[in-house]
Amino acid sequence: MDITIHSTFLPHSDAETSLTFYRDVLGFEVRKDVGYGGMRWITVGPKGQPGTSIVLYPPQATPGVTDDEKRTIAEMMAKGTFAMILFATPDLAATFDKLQAADADIVQEPTDQPYGVRDCGVRDPAGNMIRIQQQAR
Repeated sequence: MDITIHSTFLPHSDAETSLTFYRDVLGFEVRKDVGYGGMRWITVGPKGQPGTSIVLYPPQATPGVTDDEKRTIAEMMAKGTFAMILFATPDLAATFDKLQAADADIVQEPTDQPYGVRDCGVRDPAGNMIRIQQQAR
């Protein structure tokens, strides 16, 4: 089989602040920005990688989710325990400096992990955990 990752979904709590973070701080390009019923789905992705996207979506639009589940999702998002994504960069120090300069919510500074990678942790405006690893050279 030949399978690739096309897109993944991360919830947002405020479309505009999420868009600003992914576009202006991380440097992703906007691929789609779709509104429906007062909500927005924004597709972003790394420049030069048109086959890989992240869809920033309104979690309240998920079919079949009860009001209690919506409250639990909102609480988990606020704590950074609902969703996570892992990125890689050839220059972790420069990437971290840019995140700090943008006042990103830093969870962990660049650290050599016991499992063999150097990475850092930040949360996006919705609380989603982002780990960024240094790419092996």
